[in-house]
Amino acid sequence: MKQTINIALVGNPNSGKSSLFNILTGLNQQVSNFPGVTVEKKSGTSLIGGIGEANILDLPGTYSLYPKRADEWVAYRVLMDRDETKPDMVILVADASNLKRNLLFFSQIVDLGKPVVVALTMMDLAKKKGMQIDIPGLERELGVPVVSINPRKNKGVAALKKAVQMVAESLPLKPRAFLSTENIDEQNRKAKEAVRMIFPEITEYAAIHYLINHEHFDLENDIQDKIESAETDNNFNPTKTQAEEIMHRYGRIKNIMQLTVVEADPLQQSLISERIDNILLHRFWGYAILLSVLFFLFQSVFWIAAYPMDGIEWFFARLSSWLTGLLPAGFFSDLFINGFIAGLSGIFVFVPQIMILFGLITLLEDSGYMARISFLTDKLMRKAGLNGKSVMPMISGYACAVPAIMSARNIENSKERLLTILVTPLMSCSARLPVYTILISLVIPSRLYLGFISLQGLVMMLLYVFGTVMAMTVAWVIKWFIHTNEKSYFILELPVYRSPRWSNMIYTMISKARIFIFEAGKIIMIISLSLWALSSFGPGHQMDNIRNTYSVMRQQNPGQIAELGRKEKAELLQNSYAGLLGQKIEPAIAPLGFDWKIGIALITSFAAREVFVGTMATLYSVGEGDDENSSTLRHKMAAARREDGSPVYTLATGMSLLIFYVLAMQCMSTLAVVKRETRSWKWPMIQLGYMTALAYIFSLIVYHIF
Repeated sequence: MKQTINIALVGNPNSGKSSLFNILTGLNQQVSNFPGVTVEKKSGTSLIGGIGEANILDLPGTYSLYPKRADEWVAYRVLMDRDETKPDMVILVADASNLKRNLLFFSQIVDLGKPVVVALTMMDLAKKKGMQIDIPGLERELGVPVVSINPRKNKGVAALKKAVQMVAESLPLKPRAFLSTENIDEQNRKAKEAVRMIFPEITEYAAIHYLINHEHFDLENDIQDKIESAETDNNFNPTKTQAEEIMHRYGRIKNIMQLTVVEADPLQQSLISERIDNILLHRFWGYAILLSVLFFLFQSVFWIAAYPMDGIEWFFARLSSWLTGLLPAGFFSDLFINGFIAGLSGIFVFVPQIMILFGLITLLEDSGYMARISFLTDKLMRKAGLNGKSVMPMISGYACAVPAIMSARNIENSKERLLTILVTPLMSCSARLPVYTILISLVIPSRLYLGFISLQGLVMMLLYVFGTVMAMTVAWVIKWFIHTNEKSYFILELPVYRSPRWSNMIYTMISKARIFIFEAGKIIMIISLSLWALSSFGPGHQMDNIRNTYSVMRQQNPGQIAELGRKEKAELLQNSYAGLLGQKIEPAIAPLGFDWKIGIALITSFAAREVFVGTMATLYSVGEGDDENSSTLRHKMAAARREDGSPVYTLATGMSLLIFYVLAMQCMSTLAVVKRETRSWKWPMIQLGYMTALAYIFSLIVYHIF
């Protein structure tokens, strides 16, 4: 026996597998991606008495060994030993209240030759349904250890570890076959023998899977040709073989359940979950409750995250101020403070939203309501080329597109997942709010209708509605250009309602934050340092000349040091590479009503949309040390004039700029996460291109209308 064994944790969705994984591994977990796909690979270590440390691999939930979704293919390849991680044994987590369906998956895994321990969960729910399971009898009929567990209450885990130890100590002994394939597919005997000549170590049942799915395995070309020949030479029919196999398996499972399970009267009173669904899935009240839940979710993310985000910004502001006084002025201190520290601030400020959003989503998932949200919204989403599971990422986009895009992983269909990722940034995130607020206050009169409807508030709401409508419209258009042979399935099991697990929520929050900081954070830091360089340096000796000029002016006018410092800062920015770029693009943005200062803001706010306000504050001489409240900045911007004396921020310019920020990408963090999720720069570049084009076209139209 190996000193360290690999154990695959498998089971149907909603069977309690994730809870058991967390109990077995505790904090000894790692989260990464399976090679080639954006499906989470959760692994960890667990101490099993007698055999020491074991590697636990939590495979995505699946119903059988006939995969349809990307995550099911991942689990399938691991179980077929076609992945870098080859499990020595399997823990199958089976929902006791749906035992028949779970035993189908068990029977297939056993016939692959994998040693299995069955962990029966939800025995309390089975009891409520009136089911009585003879566990020793079931163990005898299946030929493997069967243990009743409740991972939510940490019950039965010790007995499960003891069963795992017993099986591990008997390795490499394989369990007896569940179903003899000789009698049910004699016609495929020669095809199976041909495959087993290539892979002598596999079982007959595994040979059938090679015949059906060998194209999806990473095999050499000559081996692929041999298997293909075995198919054609022996008239192998995969559809018929699969159908006959499932039929015979369910026949054997039925006999086992008759011997070991007493089931309830089918006329038994409905469960509480079914009664709750009568309300939550109601054709009217269901949608009303859904809107209330989503409103609460969005507001909670926005309200709760505001406090830690303000704290993080305060901490980094104080840290920058302290380091400025501590370190000698110069290139390296400027790089460290305004480049590296500012970059860290841009990373960590998103962490509260990510943790809170995923924490609340985990609570909804644990309670069983998340599946109902997808069910209710599927019809509307499907018209735009999406499906019901797209609604949570899109709604979450109102708070922040970064965690919203990360949450799109639960969409199985690759095309629908990609569409969701591509349009989610069109939902107006909280970072746009400071931009909306200051521009609306500048160009929209503070007027009330009917005594309580604010015109400014109405415009704000319409901006959010416009972004949502554009997201649905763009999804409908793009769906015609993304082609895939993958069929769209929306097969959804509605789990029973349960009380949420707080420990599971904390695990999820920590893991999602860690993924963002260490993976997307690397790209954010690189772009932050690049933006610092563009804003800090200029061509030739222009920057030095400006500094020398203002140094002389401060000596000549000691009473105007603060004012001269603000003007110097604005002029340095104007003559930096970022400033010169803003002036270079002014001819392109002038048709939208924008001047070069707005051009600089468009460039600098690419780091984060809310940077627009800070850039405007610098450009309009609202410098550090002065009161930078929005009123002062509004007055400065309202007083801004073009060369011909006309105001910069007219209604036309303000509305044009608002529409631009609704539609433009303007967020490097989002691009970084899209690159990570799609594993390519192709899609973030397409996203940046189409959103910029939309923003330009609609801003141009709005400017000329007003």
